[in-house]
Amino acid sequence: MLETQLETIGFLHRLRRAAWRSVWIFLYRPTPIGFHAWRRMLLRLFGAAIEPNTYPYPSVQIWAPWNLTMREGSCIGPHVKCYNVAPVSLGERALVSQYSHICTASHDYNSASFPLIGAPIRLQDDSWVAADVFVGPGVTIEAGAVALGRAVVTRDVVAWTVVAGNPAKKIRMRRRDSQPTNPEE
Repeated sequence: MLETQLETIGFLHRLRRAAWRSVWIFLYRPTPIGFHAWRRMLLRLFGAAIEPNTYPYPSVQIWAPWNLTMREGSCIGPHVKCYNVAPVSLGERALVSQYSHICTASHDYNSASFPLIGAPIRLQDDSWVAADVFVGPGVTIEAGAVALGRAVVTRDVVAWTVVAGNPAKKIRMRRRDSQPTNPEE
């Protein structure tokens, strides 16, 4: 995993985070499920790279919208925690299901001062993070790969592989002719 030590969070960063948190509480979170366009607009105002026809749900907790990229057809489902101190990118039709935790940061336990370290997370096209999965810093879930429910993913997942467990291990290959699903259906 490629880790980088993150800079100390300064006053302006904290102010930006506080502004986002207020917007999330009062304008993002209370919206009806179908108001994806409104939530996309709010995320873009805070620097997210969000393409049309993406599905950020109202209860998703996004730590830093400016570190989020969502490509066409991608979805971050209900009650997902997206702790994106480092960048998080979702490819086309990538899905993150309910109650999952996408976590780009940790602390360097080898240092007495436990500095914050982070690495980006990438979910490539047609990948799926099922319900209540933890994805750790620096992980890439390649095209078409699936992390089944409650998995703990701390290493990259090879394309079209299905993983499960803690730690996540390959259990089978996914058929390449699998049809992407529409999260609105």
